[in-house]
Amino acid sequence: MQALGKRRWVIAEGYLPPSSTGETRQFVSHETACMLNTGDVPAQVSVTVFFADREPAGPYRLTVPPRRTVHMRFNDLKEPEPIPLDTDYASVIESDVPIVVQHTRLDSRQAALALMTTMAWSAE
Repeated sequence: MQALGKRRWVIAEGYLPPSSTGETRQFVSHETACMLNTGDVPAQVSVTVFFADREPAGPYRLTVPPRRTVHMRFNDLKEPEPIPLDTDYASVIESDVPIVVQHTRLDSRQAALALMTTMAWSAE
């Protein structure tokens, strides 16, 4: 299959809720960058996170295997530093091959869960 997507994506909205109602991983409040690589070679991806009141964090590095998807939770990013909870942020995702990126948030601070998803903006 042809490699679909772009090499640079922007998610201008980001926020990790400070609490959750759920105990299990499925119900912990989180944000995810869903990345799809339809091509035949691995995508080497770097993520840089921007904040309102400090210098950016990153780059965070990961690989999206060929013809696979990776759902990267911002909560799981640890190196070079964790993303702080209860803090607004934005991210730029860059890949050496075309990929498709979608952004999702699960907010489980209340018993009535809220799920939001949107396509990232292609910066190419």
